[in-house]
Amino acid sequence: MKIIRFSKGFVPAIVISGVIILVGIVSFLKDGFNFGVDFRAGLIQEVQFAPPAFSLVYSGQDNAAVSMTRSQIDIVVSGVNVENTTHTFPFAQYSTIGSLANALSSIDGIKVDAGSTSNVSTAHLIQSAHGNPKLSGVPYVVHYLPPGSPVIPIDEVRAALSPLGTVSVQVLGREEDRRFMIRMEDKAGETVPTEAVIAALETAFGEDAVAVTRSDYVGSRFSEQLQTQAGLLFVATLILILIYASIRFKIEYAIGAVAAIAHDALIMVTFICLTNMEFNTTTIAALLTILGYSINDTIVIFDRIRETSRVYPDDTFENILNRSISETLGRTIITTVTTMLAVLSLFIFTTGSMKDFALALLVGMVSGVYSTIFIASSFVYLWRKRKLRVKADKPVPVADVKAG
Repeated sequence: MKIIRFSKGFVPAIVISGVIILVGIVSFLKDGFNFGVDFRAGLIQEVQFAPPAFSLVYSGQDNAAVSMTRSQIDIVVSGVNVENTTHTFPFAQYSTIGSLANALSSIDGIKVDAGSTSNVSTAHLIQSAHGNPKLSGVPYVVHYLPPGSPVIPIDEVRAALSPLGTVSVQVLGREEDRRFMIRMEDKAGETVPTEAVIAALETAFGEDAVAVTRSDYVGSRFSEQLQTQAGLLFVATLILILIYASIRFKIEYAIGAVAAIAHDALIMVTFICLTNMEFNTTTIAALLTILGYSINDTIVIFDRIRETSRVYPDDTFENILNRSISETLGRTIITTVTTMLAVLSLFIFTTGSMKDFALALLVGMVSGVYSTIFIASSFVYLWRKRKLRVKADKPVPVADVKAG
């Protein structure tokens, strides 16, 4: 087997990494992270652009509430003088909106307006989290998505929301599903109300044309805690890896392993800052995945170095290092390429935060292989080299000279 002299590239690799990391630090100090709403106070909503299928109005003396799943719609009637009664209408039994509307109208006080959608299949109805589930004289609108509905460009959604301030819009699922995730940051400490978002979208795309499938708000205290916890999580990861590597190997190997994953983290910081990628909980997950992948590769090479040292006890450490990396290079390439193919499919066939997650993994995997060979190994090599130099420069005691 041919031994590749990786040791000749240790110093140039350290210089190149130093320059890249310096660029990243400057970019971070200048612009910082593009924090997602996960790390900033604000509103998170998932909406789907769909016209109204029918509306419900309740005029009874008791209380009536509606709940809907993908397979059925329930009407719960309660009151002081009546027992709670749940009326269930499975879509499998009521296949059209017209038949469902007739069944709903059988409940005392319920009035249904299905308009021209009577012959539409209930399979096209959309579960919505918008509006008050308690029925009253104000119409409760249920939406549906007709087959073949035109795609809504994401730029038009951003343009409709631009008057509300800073907005982040992502496509969810397929474009023909017309589903979007909207993230609105609080401006000047004021919360953007859900009604304002819906009003802006309905102004641009039509009244009652927006179904809200999810609505959450992240408070400022929670977002600050999340930033602190993310930092502590990263530091804890480094400490645990240092302890593990110290137990399994010598201290120079442990520090080299930590230096490698710290290098990968800084490379990712550089990539995130330069590309202005949104930094959110998905990014944290990608970063921790990369660190785990990198330390696994590093441990494999360190194990091989230890084994090779026992087989060739009289060889120089530089030769042992080059031989060990060369012997594991095939395994490293095959493992990395195989994993990258799976991640590449995620990058190609997904959108939004999952696409960013896959892109971060692709960059991190390349960095992980590079850092294992040229950062972790070079640290151990330079440590050993310095140790030998100090030992050679150490003065010989006078008694030993006279004895010689």
